[in-house]
Amino acid sequence: MYDKRISLIIPAYNEEKRITKTAKAYYAYLQKNFPDFELIIVCNNCSDNTPEIVQRLSKKLEKLKYLNFSYYTGKGGAVVEGFKKAHYELVGFVDADNSTTPEEFDKLVRAIEKDGVDCAFGSRALRESVLIIKQPFHRRLSGRMFSIIVRLLFGLGVKDTQCGAKLFKKYAIKKILPELRIKGFAFDVEILWKLKKHGFTYKEIPIAWKNDFESKVGFSAPLKMFRELIKIRFNL
Repeated sequence: MYDKRISLIIPAYNEEKRITKTAKAYYAYLQKNFPDFELIIVCNNCSDNTPEIVQRLSKKLEKLKYLNFSYYTGKGGAVVEGFKKAHYELVGFVDADNSTTPEEFDKLVRAIEKDGVDCAFGSRALRESVLIIKQPFHRRLSGRMFSIIVRLLFGLGVKDTQCGAKLFKKYAIKKILPELRIKGFAFDVEILWKLKKHGFTYKEIPIAWKNDFESKVGFSAPLKMFRELIKIRFNL
């Protein structure tokens, strides 16, 4: 068991088919491995039964908390709202589709414990990474183009900014939280960029990952993300 306490955030947009399985899997992992924890599920402008399902879960699982926003927050906005409510010295987030399992997320915890970095995040692009189920070709192509643009604009020195599994020491998040503005999918880049500008350390960790074909990333997402990157880099 680790000696630190953890706040874990799951942003959820229309996840009625998947949220119960993911929440229970992570709740069991946290309960087994940490002296104290909170699992914070942030429902983001859902039009299905996700908020009701999460509310029922919170009555059964004592340390599961939930937020429900009936207006658009975006994935980034949902995670930021979770950051604001986090209490413990480790703060992380994972996707609701369980593409990163608790066993793989544990690699991030071990990296922070062993290497002393301020942030550890999952990567699908390192040599040791394992893609159990790959994304469709058009998603892989747009992902590569996105990575090239990020590399040119930001020089973060990482290969995969977009994997939905990240863990931070709370003092680092507390420092950059007032500066986070991006609500869409490029918010991962903004977080890493702000960490770099403030001198915090981060490490990319190879994980086993599986694509979920019910992904909420639409065909227009790459263009929106590119616009967000310009806003981040040039502080627009």
